[in-house]
Amino acid sequence: MPCGFWPRSHPRLGWYGKCKHELLVEACRLYSKFSARPSSIEAIPTIIEKAVRSSIYGRPGACYVDIPADFVNLEVNANSIKYVECCMPPPVSMAETSAVRMAASVIRNAKQPLLVIGKGAAYARAEESIRKLVEQCKLPFLPTPMGKGVVPDNHPNCVRAARSRALQFADVIVLFGARLNWILHFGLPPRYQPDVKFIQVDICAEELGNNVRPAVTLLGDINAVTKQLLEQFDKTPWQYPPESTWWKTLREKMKSNEAASKELASKISLPMNYYTVFYHVQEQLPRDCFVVSEGANTMDIGRTVLQNYLPRHRLDAGTFGTMGVGLGFAIAAALVAKDRHPGQRVICVEGDSAFGFSGMEVETICRYNLPIILLVVNNNGIYQGVDASSWKEMLNFREAAAMAPPFCLLPNSHYEQVMTAFGGNGYFVQTPEELRKSLRQSLADTAKPSLINIMIEPQAMRKAQDFHWLTRSNM
Repeated sequence: MPCGFWPRSHPRLGWYGKCKHELLVEACRLYSKFSARPSSIEAIPTIIEKAVRSSIYGRPGACYVDIPADFVNLEVNANSIKYVECCMPPPVSMAETSAVRMAASVIRNAKQPLLVIGKGAAYARAEESIRKLVEQCKLPFLPTPMGKGVVPDNHPNCVRAARSRALQFADVIVLFGARLNWILHFGLPPRYQPDVKFIQVDICAEELGNNVRPAVTLLGDINAVTKQLLEQFDKTPWQYPPESTWWKTLREKMKSNEAASKELASKISLPMNYYTVFYHVQEQLPRDCFVVSEGANTMDIGRTVLQNYLPRHRLDAGTFGTMGVGLGFAIAAALVAKDRHPGQRVICVEGDSAFGFSGMEVETICRYNLPIILLVVNNNGIYQGVDASSWKEMLNFREAAAMAPPFCLLPNSHYEQVMTAFGGNGYFVQTPEELRKSLRQSLADTAKPSLINIMIEPQAMRKAQDFHWLTRSNM
């Protein structure tokens, strides 16, 4: 729940300062569930209670409270403050029984079923019930980016390595808190069968039927609705055949895709490629770590290689593909980990361009001595860049402003020096051996933050294909 501090009145700001203050509240109202500014110190408890309640009731979302700066040092009579009790836990809503029965019937009659587990399932803390459904009914599942870990990525029923094949040929898809937006290709052909049946489980009524008309809608708390489905399958036991043609197709595709990724990861040529980097990172990551990621290829490829075993342990650029959120997310995650999960590490995986959006937050990390490990995967550009010799050659013709492609960044930039400038540990690595050693040292040091600047091939791409990150497969 963001909280802003701005001067309500200032002799030099005058009317402009007051208007700016009010505009911030109105601007945030468009992007949050609740936006307000308390009119007095006495009103703060009521406003905070409303903000907390709004943020957790219904579909969870951000709220904005704007505290005038002159309230910070203002003194009032303590007896004038009326404290408000914390709100009750969010009410749990359930789907209509007839709709649940219909959904169970559609699943039973599916020839090629698929479960898609979204971040809504993570927010609903539905991991136990969804895992039980997966295992009891022997169904394949696919996590969305922040749905990773609701059921562990290494679960035998996870088909993320055959993502495109699973989405394109499934005849029944159950969406657990996942939106049919660009991340899931809007649910439309050619990424899906024209006659695919969607069963949509969501707490937000406004999400039901967006882009595609579902065969069944289940409105309610995802954990509660999943338990309702389980009751149907308990009454009339049913399992999807593990040796079906559909399972065989998915397993074959997973095997071939995993082999292709493994081949790229095993390359010993320098500079390294994305798969080599993530392979060595994955080898050392603690199973309970929080993974934060943003970037273009860095985030996309990282999603497929870096595994999550626990729910609510992955944060990335999300629905809007917003760049610049990575370090802020990592700071918040580190503070939560320090308070609730002592010893759990936060690993922030950044593309070099993404790091540029909020790189100075390294000062905040060092100021509060948060032992975050930043991995900057540096290819000298956005999607791709050029090496130092090519850059120098370009400058022989014209100056950089006129000659350099807009997606190129300065080659071999030493981002690790930003960390060392503020007292953290910095590493510049170019080989797998250097990467393994620096990551091992960073994980061993629980007292200081670290930044590992990992140089890779400037033209490195993802395997087989590479489309624009807002239109391609982004699971």
